[in-house]
Amino acid sequence: MAYIKNFGFAAQLRSDASNHVIRYRNGRVRQSGRGLVFWFRPQTASIAELPMDDREMALFVKGRSQDFQAVAVQGTLTWHVDDPQLLASRVDFSIGLLTGAYQSEPIQRIETRLAGLVNQAALQYLAQAPVRALLDAGPEPLRAALEAALARDSALGEIGISVAAIRLTNLAPSSELERALQTPTFEALQQKADEAVFERRALAVDKERAIAENELANKTELARREKTLIAEESENARNRATGVAEAQQVEAAAEAERIRTVEGAKAEAEQERIAIYRDLPPSVLLGLAARELAGNIGTIEHVNVTPDLLASILGEFRREAPALPAPTAPAN
Repeated sequence: MAYIKNFGFAAQLRSDASNHVIRYRNGRVRQSGRGLVFWFRPQTASIAELPMDDREMALFVKGRSQDFQAVAVQGTLTWHVDDPQLLASRVDFSIGLLTGAYQSEPIQRIETRLAGLVNQAALQYLAQAPVRALLDAGPEPLRAALEAALARDSALGEIGISVAAIRLTNLAPSSELERALQTPTFEALQQKADEAVFERRALAVDKERAIAENELANKTELARREKTLIAEESENARNRATGVAEAQQVEAAAEAERIRTVEGAKAEAEQERIAIYRDLPPSVLLGLAARELAGNIGTIEHVNVTPDLLASILGEFRREAPALPAPTAPAN
């Protein structure tokens, strides 16, 4: 926007470097350029100011596909001025000499013309394919088609402007159709999610079963080992008992052998002693008995001697005593 200072019959204009200013007087161009500063007479001057920077406008096109489905296109279009004098001759960019503001709406007029060209090209493109094909292709083919259509159109060059870029941000059907189109995909994704949940649950069940089988195998192995241990302990106990019994049998046999040996020796000695006593005369035996009796007399409290026993003993002594020789008379 130009800055104008009025000083009565004269005024000063100062413009930015991004704007092209054209001063007319009596219908002829007196000054033309960017970022100008000059004095002029408001009574005889006419000034136009054109923006030379890139201008962006919003795009919104709503059309129908080949199968009569509503499709909306959103994006932005960037344009700029190529020939400011040509554009000023075709579109009114005059500014007020007191305020510096546009006296009309030239930018809106240019954007309206651009929007009409874009809508025509977009509607033609959308009507050539069904909605599924349009959505599958995405916005890039439409953007290329719009750029090609605007490049072929001579109306923009005739007024001195050109399109720098077109960017499409969205190509979408109506909300109802979008939900309908999303349903199969959503159902497929939900099915995959359910399958993933089922697989995860099945995997968890398999793991739990494997854990249970492992625990059962461990318990079975422990039981088997415990059974083996008990059997080994029983075998060891039997072996120990057998060893003890065999040892006891060996000891008993040894003791029995010792007793037999000792008792046999005692019996043989007793037999030999009895054999010795058997051959002795009764009187000797009686003498020995009397001597044995005399040796144990201190432990004997009572002795009963019957007349018959005494008679028998004396009779034995008489029979065993030798006959004494008869006394001889002394010699005279």
